[in-house]
Amino acid sequence: MENRKRQTIGEMRAYLESVDFLVDEEWESMVREDGREGVKKLLAQVKKVRERREEERRHWRELSHYEQELWAAGYLYIAGIDEVGRGPLAGPVVSAAVILSPEFYLPGLNDSKQLTPVERERFEEEIRKNAVAIGLGWVYPEEIDQINILNATKKAMVEAVTSLPHPPQYLLIDALSLPIHLPQRSIVGGDGKSISIAAASVVAKVARDRYMMRLAEEYPMYGFERNVGYGTREHLEAIARYGICPAHRRTFAGVKEQIKGN
Repeated sequence: MENRKRQTIGEMRAYLESVDFLVDEEWESMVREDGREGVKKLLAQVKKVRERREEERRHWRELSHYEQELWAAGYLYIAGIDEVGRGPLAGPVVSAAVILSPEFYLPGLNDSKQLTPVERERFEEEIRKNAVAIGLGWVYPEEIDQINILNATKKAMVEAVTSLPHPPQYLLIDALSLPIHLPQRSIVGGDGKSISIAAASVVAKVARDRYMMRLAEEYPMYGFERNVGYGTREHLEAIARYGICPAHRRTFAGVKEQIKGN
């Protein structure tokens, strides 16, 4: 303890950061004898970090209860499926299917809409590194106009499942059922209730956003790098001024009126 007491507050903080605030009870009990205010603040920070991590573990247990039940029932390869891009006026609808292992743990993972772009990029990288398998499905504007957005969404989801490098045994799908002869469960709001679907929502969102960034270089007048194809005021004004491009969905409100007007 004498050596501990001789440490400066800066040294103690550096130690805590080096172990990511994961200290044992022995360390805490020894340091608690130190009466310095700076040490008390460090101990309070350790407690706060511990409570936050426990909350993350609790949330993770809630978010993985569908997977836990299925793993316990013997389904090892469970694919979570979600789509991005049903509502935009331009660009594809993109679906992802993601299979995670029982050991997968990524605290903070959530529905992609609840994450910042920086968080989505970071989570997407971790998912790609650690997922058992990932599949993507794409349906582009011309086909969306031909078969409608609901059928296009289902087609993208089926493509994501069939493109998985490892065949799934069970499907967890956000809000839809698919014409696939596999056991499946439709979960309304699934991207906020299932880790597999949440992971799929992040992978699909990042993939589509990157595509729209490339599309913005080809058609810079529409601001795709900002609106990713959604009907913002900027986007609608650009359609009115420049007309449409091949990336637009011709049957969608906000686009079809412009075609009729011309």
